[in-house]
Amino acid sequence: MAQAQSTLIEALRETARRLDEGADYAWGNHGSCNCGNLLQVLTSMTKTEILRLAHTGIGEWTELAEEYCPVSNLPADRLVGELMKQGLTPTDVHHIEYLDDRQVLDRLPGGFRWLQRNHREDVVLYMHTMADMLHERMEMENACSTARSILDQMPVNGVSVADEVPVMIS
Repeated sequence: MAQAQSTLIEALRETARRLDEGADYAWGNHGSCNCGNLLQVLTSMTKTEILRLAHTGIGEWTELAEEYCPVSNLPADRLVGELMKQGLTPTDVHHIEYLDDRQVLDRLPGGFRWLQRNHREDVVLYMHTMADMLHERMEMENACSTARSILDQMPVNGVSVADEVPVMIS
């Protein structure tokens, strides 16, 4: 699952808002599909610019992400690199395109159900749910970090309590 970063969380929410308000959406178009709309928010590029750069690679977003090379500096890799810079992995890119991450689907309002990758309303719901999940994880990580800092300042018999009590985040 993606790293919980505030820029990614806000970009997911903004993408969902734009789609909900009628932004261009076409699942089969690199520039205006799920990842294309997210990239529009993250980079301020237009759908046309994203489409042009994405077509320098081969395949859909899933394939572009799987073939991503951070040192190639190819146009398609620069686009995927923007997604990776925000804490996404190639698997996350696939899940965003196909709306199929079970962790996100299990958290949908009303419980688990499959969503359709090419339905605007499902994309909006998925992105909001993913953003909420990442936000909660970020808050948990921050709370654990704060707790660890406090424990680090509380030595017992000369040994830091934090060294003896691992903090696990799942």
